[in-house]
Amino acid sequence: MDLLNLKQNFRKTSFVLTILLYIIIGYIVITAIIYFMQEKLIFKPEKLKASFQYKYDMPFEELFFDVAPGVRINGLHFFCKEPKGLILYFHGNSRSIKGWAKYAKDFYRYQYDVVLVDYRGFGKSTGKRSEKDMLSDMQFVYESLTEKYPENHILIYGRSIGSGFAAKVAADNTPRYLILDAPYFSFIKVVNRFLPFLPHRLTLRFKLRTDQWIRKVNCHTYILHGTKDWLIPIKHSEQLQKLNPHKITLIRIHGGGHNNLPSFYEYHNFIRDILKY
Repeated sequence: MDLLNLKQNFRKTSFVLTILLYIIIGYIVITAIIYFMQEKLIFKPEKLKASFQYKYDMPFEELFFDVAPGVRINGLHFFCKEPKGLILYFHGNSRSIKGWAKYAKDFYRYQYDVVLVDYRGFGKSTGKRSEKDMLSDMQFVYESLTEKYPENHILIYGRSIGSGFAAKVAADNTPRYLILDAPYFSFIKVVNRFLPFLPHRLTLRFKLRTDQWIRKVNCHTYILHGTKDWLIPIKHSEQLQKLNPHKITLIRIHGGGHNNLPSFYEYHNFIRDILKY
């Protein structure tokens, strides 16, 4: 009888260990897939042919920043007579400046020049993406623009994923203002919200630590965030503000989501008020 119980316990233990082994293997496989596929999950670029011709109803010129051999960053410069300053606009994780350029009107109407740039692999921009290289690209763009514009005339605007790039450039330089639109505390925190079971600090190649960089920003920072943003909840911005409350103004767009802030008149009123100073 004892021998029979022993065999039954052995079978149960073997079954549990087998299930546990499958779970571990499945976890490793899922982690590996996400590690190698994360770039495609994070970035949703629209690619444009080199021959593509931009067309807009505002005066503009196309820009090219030759960062390194094989790396060329494409941009658009909307310009006006006697500009009050320049907005350097870092867009979100999808499309290209072809579509994002429509938001230039939000600043151009207040007599500001606007420069939008595409990240590596977006639009006509070339080069292999990595966090370090993309941050370096944006710094290169900023330094190139300072050859024409004094820093106290430059405002940096970061939208969604672009908020991390904007915060890093502002931390390393001295622009007039930093404006963040639906920013994240850190990209690790965004991903952890949707995939909490993965070891993101080890596997995530794009960490974008806005929380670290914003502490080093010396200019005043304005954060605009919708109260009904489900993708990046407003608590991210509330936590960012707490890191430097005397230099960060949080502007809540009541009822605003992640992608529709420009449809709220409050958004445009705040942009107007910020650009007046």
